[in-house]
Amino acid sequence: MTPHVMKRDGCKVPFNSERIQEAILRAAKAAGVDDADYCATVAEVVSQQMQGRAQVDINEIQTAVENQLMSGPYKQLARAYIEYRHDRDSQREKRGRLNQEIRGLVEQTNSALLNENANKDSKVIPTQRDLLAGIVAKHYARQHLLPHDVVMAHERGMIHYHDLDYSPFFPMFNCMLIDLKGMLTQGFKMGNAEIEPPKSISTATAVTAQIIAQVASHIYGGTTINRIDEVLAPFVSESFKKHRKIAEEWQIPDAEGYARARTEKECYDAFQSLEYEVNTLHTANGQTPFVTFGFGLGTSWESRLIQQSILRNRIAGLGKNRKTAVFPKLVFAIRDGLNHKFGDPNYDIKQLALECASKRMYPDILNYDQVVKVTGSF
Repeated sequence: MTPHVMKRDGCKVPFNSERIQEAILRAAKAAGVDDADYCATVAEVVSQQMQGRAQVDINEIQTAVENQLMSGPYKQLARAYIEYRHDRDSQREKRGRLNQEIRGLVEQTNSALLNENANKDSKVIPTQRDLLAGIVAKHYARQHLLPHDVVMAHERGMIHYHDLDYSPFFPMFNCMLIDLKGMLTQGFKMGNAEIEPPKSISTATAVTAQIIAQVASHIYGGTTINRIDEVLAPFVSESFKKHRKIAEEWQIPDAEGYARARTEKECYDAFQSLEYEVNTLHTANGQTPFVTFGFGLGTSWESRLIQQSILRNRIAGLGKNRKTAVFPKLVFAIRDGLNHKFGDPNYDIKQLALECASKRMYPDILNYDQVVKVTGSF
């Protein structure tokens, strides 16, 4: 039985003893050994060793050649063959896909790699390190994890194997729905700090930004905070109480009105800071957190204030040029009897959401009633 040879790229080819003899002759020439018959004999011995097997690895053949040469009379030929093999391996590695992709990243010439993710700035060092890790992870997955037919189908575009650069680490989470309510009401530990429940909306949004950064650094997909208006409403109440207490202590006329005005300003500023923080953060994987805020169903004064603050900040834009913020992605829920039709209590906020969408592309709109009808829940 003539075996097949498994090459380094995973391909199988018929065994050919002439290829062995040619390699030995090249090494013999480099070593100054003029004995073609000996070279042919070594090739024949190795060929006989491989017979009767269905498949052999290319490295196994080369090792067998080395063993034969080292036991023969020409030690310099054995040394030359080993050096020849090493040089061939080095040249092959330099020409290999892994090194080519790394070179393309380092030299900033691989446009496909540099531009594959618009959320990653490939000109900054943390992102370049993440892309380098992704190149190595993809190579490892193709060589050691995925079946050969899956790799070939992916390379040919017949299928797309998502997140190949994270495939060696698939126990790592993809996307995450953050339990912000539980974290902010019960407290939690982050890094070396024990975080207590916030006492104001400005502190709550600052902690929220830190949570987003931490979560986004430990996953490779999107991060979502649902019903953020309802979750953060209690901290608007805390701010209101604080401002009303100040008004009473200083005997400010209309303490209630003063407290409401100060709370409205604090809430707007808090969500402005949150939007800026999200868009200026770089997570451990070298990108801005891909975070989504879901909101629109809260009916309290506090929830409505948060909804208005989110939308008005997005309409205002970022910086002196009023650029549209990329993140957080906004998803606004419409519900019949709440904000769907004229006369609904939150109809004015729906109109503000539509104005925001027309000017800033977001929020996306979710129909609460249809989602419940199709899925059974929201």
